[in-house]
Amino acid sequence: MNNQKYFFSVDLGATSGRTIIGSIADGKFELEEVTRFPNNLIIQGGHYYWDIYALYFEIIKGLKEVARRHLDIVSIGIDTWGVDFVLIGEDNAILRNPRAYRDPITFSAMDDYLQNVISRKEVYSVTGIQFLNFNSLFQLYAMRQEGNSALKHARKILFVPDALSWMLTGQEVCEYTIASTSQLLDPRTKQLDERLLASVGLNREKFGRMVMPGTQIGVLTDEVQQLTGLGAVPVIAVAGHDTGSAVAAVPASNEQFAYLSSGTWSLMGIETKDAIISDLSYERNFTNEGGVEGTTRFLKNICGMWLYERCRLEWPDEVRQLSHPELQGQAMQVEPFRSLINPDDQLFAAPQSMIGAIQQYCSDTHQPVPETPAEICRCIFDSLALRYKQVFQWLQEFTHHQSPITHLHIIGGGSLNKYLNQFTANATGATVLAGPQEGTAIGNIMLQAKAAGLVKDIWEMRRIIANSINLVKYTPADAAAWDEAYEKYLRITNNK
Repeated sequence: MNNQKYFFSVDLGATSGRTIIGSIADGKFELEEVTRFPNNLIIQGGHYYWDIYALYFEIIKGLKEVARRHLDIVSIGIDTWGVDFVLIGEDNAILRNPRAYRDPITFSAMDDYLQNVISRKEVYSVTGIQFLNFNSLFQLYAMRQEGNSALKHARKILFVPDALSWMLTGQEVCEYTIASTSQLLDPRTKQLDERLLASVGLNREKFGRMVMPGTQIGVLTDEVQQLTGLGAVPVIAVAGHDTGSAVAAVPASNEQFAYLSSGTWSLMGIETKDAIISDLSYERNFTNEGGVEGTTRFLKNICGMWLYERCRLEWPDEVRQLSHPELQGQAMQVEPFRSLINPDDQLFAAPQSMIGAIQQYCSDTHQPVPETPAEICRCIFDSLALRYKQVFQWLQEFTHHQSPITHLHIIGGGSLNKYLNQFTANATGATVLAGPQEGTAIGNIMLQAKAAGLVKDIWEMRRIIANSINLVKYTPADAAAWDEAYEKYLRITNNK
C-alpha cells in the first residue's frame, strides 16, 4: 500500500474481531488486515458476558501497531454485532462486563413482556423490528425483573460500538444503526421511543446523543494518545451495526437492487427511504433497521449456511476432509429438487443433529429421505435458493420502485459459493452480482472517507467499491425447471 493516508477500521463479530487499515486513491480502495483476535464469551454465575476490556485492549494493540509503522491515520471507526450494551456508572466507570445476547435470562423474557407489558402488535407498530428474544428491549426487561444492580445504578447505557468509542474519546453517543437493532427505536422519528423506554423503567437521558453514520464522535483522549503513540485522531461513528456497514458497501449502480448478506445466516433486503411497517410486514416478520444517509434496511433474516456447516460437523472424517468445492461438486451430480425443506423451520434452529432434523423433515413431508452427504448438501442448496426466491418475491411486493428489482447483490463470505449463487440467480430470475467478501470492513472505511470529505455520498462510495473489486456475474438459467420446483417447495412448506 503506497498511499500515505489511512483509515482504521475495527470490525467485531460475535466470535472474532479484526483491525484493518484502508486507503483510497485514484478512484479505488485498498485494504490490509492489521490484527485478528478472538472475542470470547465469559460464562460465570449462570450468565454470559462479553469481555469489553479485552476488546478495548485489542483495539489499543492495533493502534499501537499502526503507530509503530508510522502510518498516518485519518480516523477510526468501530462496527460490531447488534443489541448488546454497556452500563456506565455515576463515577464514569463500567459497572460490569456487558451481558451477551446468548444469556439465558432472555429465553422467556420476550413472551413475558409481550403478554404483560405491551402487546406484540403495538411494539411492532412502533419499531418495525422482528421479534427476537435477545433484542435490547427484552434484555433490559429481564435485567429489571431480576433486580440487576448494574442497571439500577447506571448513569448511561451505551451500545457496544458506542461504548468502545467512549473508551477511546470520552464522548457518549447513540449511533443510529446500532440503536435500531434494540427494538427501542421508532424508525419514522429516528429516535428512541419514550413509551418503550418507560416500560423498562428508563428515560431518554440514559442514552447518549443520537448521531448518524459519518458523524465525528470526538478525538482520542490524552490517555489513549499516550498508550498508542498516536495524536488526536478523530473517531467517527460509522454504521455501528456491522450489517449496516456491509449494506453500505453493496456496489450497486442505482436503486433498483436487492442485497443478500450471505454467510452462516442470510439477510435479504432492500434499501428504502422510509420504514415499511404494515400488517403484511408484521405477518411476514420483516425488520426495519437503520441505514446510512437516513435510509432504512428493510430485510428478512433467513437461515443460511448454518444448515450446511452443522451437517459438515457430523459427517465422517473422510467427508470433512474434502474441500467445499469437492463436496459441493459431488452434490451437483445428485438429482435436483429430490428433497426440499423450509430452511427457516423451527426444527433447524438448534437440533442435536442437523442431519437428523433434515431427514425427519423430509420423512414428515413424505419425500425421499436424503442419506449421503451429497444428497443432503443438494437438498440444502436447492431449498435455500427456493427460500431466497420466496423472500425476493415478497420484496418485490413491498418495494416502491417503478420497475422490478433486476439485480441481487450477494455480499459476505457466501459470495464465494458459486453453486448457490447460480442457483439463486436461477430461482429468483434476477442477475446475481457476487462480491465483495469483506463488505463490513469496506463499508466502515468508506463511511470514514465520506466523513473526511474524500467521497460525496453513498453512490460515490459504491462506484469506488465497484471499480476496486471483481464482481462475479451469474445469469438466470433453467427458468421452467426452477418455477416447477418452486411450486413443489410451496406445496411442501405450506402443508408442513
